[in-house]
Amino acid sequence: MSRERPTIARESGARESGARGQAALPVTSAGADPTPGRRPAPISEASRVATEIRGLVLHGDMDEARERFNTLVVLAQRRALRIAYQYLRDAADAGEAVHDAFVRVFAHIRSYREAWPFEIWFTRILINGCLDRRKARARRGRWSAASTDATSADEARMSALSPASANPEAQLLARERQARLAAAVDRLDGRQRTVFTLCHYGGYTPREVGSMTGLNESTVRVHLFRAVRKLRGLLGGKP
Repeated sequence: MSRERPTIARESGARESGARGQAALPVTSAGADPTPGRRPAPISEASRVATEIRGLVLHGDMDEARERFNTLVVLAQRRALRIAYQYLRDAADAGEAVHDAFVRVFAHIRSYREAWPFEIWFTRILINGCLDRRKARARRGRWSAASTDATSADEARMSALSPASANPEAQLLARERQARLAAAVDRLDGRQRTVFTLCHYGGYTPREVGSMTGLNESTVRVHLFRAVRKLRGLLGGKP
């Protein structure tokens, strides 16, 4: 397996066979401090586990490292699936993209540094894989409305990642709202869509999104505000 460090692919601003371009994310070293001069946030559980796994790998304890890696998968998988699904709009493709991202993380865990929160490092790798899959799908001529529209089965699978409701009617209405929102998100400008996806589906703060995209926090908040305002208009609410 190649040892080159994972980086975020830069997606062209041009549309590929009808696909709306995504904002390019800057390439950043996993060991670099994303916010120099700023007091570091408390280390997360995922970051702590990733650091532990890196130590095991460096000491050659590969079996124990793989066993410990399962904990990291449990911590990050649900959020990763939500993000991947918003990029790929296919539950199977999203699952494969998340799996590939975890494989890549383990292969490059030696390069991980505590200064770079694991969640941010991992999400950049995941988005890289999702964008590569979208480009490959476009090159095969499969990028069409049919391939981007989620099926009812896909919506049901992804709804399972959200808190369940005991009311079947409420579940149906929730899936319909999710489908309408997903279609509206597809109509956002590239940068707005990236910010909204990471904040809304990924649950990241504007500061964390800024670390991923290279934007300052205030700019992220502006993009998020504009995205929400446009979505309200698209969904029939007050802009």
